[in-house]
Amino acid sequence: MARTSNTEKTNVAAWTALLLLVLGSVLVGLFIAAKLLLSLERDQGVEAFAVARRARADASSHAEPRAGHPQVLASAAADDAPAAPAPERGAALALPASPPDQSLWSRVRIAAYRESQTAEDALPEGVLRIPSVGIEVPIYEGTSELNLNRGAGRVEWTPPLGPAGNIGIAAHRDGFFRPLKDVADGDEVVVDLLDSTLRYKVVDIRIVEPDDVAVLTPTEHANLTLITCYPFYFVGSAPQRYIVRAELADVIHHL
Repeated sequence: MARTSNTEKTNVAAWTALLLLVLGSVLVGLFIAAKLLLSLERDQGVEAFAVARRARADASSHAEPRAGHPQVLASAAADDAPAAPAPERGAALALPASPPDQSLWSRVRIAAYRESQTAEDALPEGVLRIPSVGIEVPIYEGTSELNLNRGAGRVEWTPPLGPAGNIGIAAHRDGFFRPLKDVADGDEVVVDLLDSTLRYKVVDIRIVEPDDVAVLTPTEHANLTLITCYPFYFVGSAPQRYIVRAELADVIHHL
């Protein structure tokens, strides 16, 4: 009897190990498939931004020269060409678009992002990039749930994107802004607009309470204030806010 019991236990253990191996293989396969699928998806907001910038560049190359502008005068031979239509105000420029890195995102946020891609198209105001941590995200006007699912949102009552004021930009901690946890003082933050590129340097990182709106009060220098919930891996509604403040260092104007 004892020998039979031991044999049964061995068989159960063997079948259990085999089942776990199969389940593990299935999960690994699903993960690889999901990564391949995400690599094929494009960030529609950044792409729309790129199309708008290229359209503006084409329009500028055919526009009439402005007196005293050497770069425009050099292309005066193209004056007779028909002008291309300029994109609507607020259209964001797009860099070479790449799919967002979702390796640190929660399942809920990935699902919400996918759903947001089927919503009505909207052109972002700009594109935010932090090269040191791999952030590249379109910036939309307002912090609606739709905007925060498909990118970052400019806090409505802060100044428009540009080289003045204290601009607030928010995004989800389990999505686009999860890499903020690795940002350090001195890191470069870039905001690409249709007609210019704004370069900032991180000067302050802090954790505040949700009702502490002092971080968005007007400042003497042009600032960019990035906001997300904290702690980054908190289960449930995170109780605090993670703030990254960057000061404007340079403005590059585009034709």
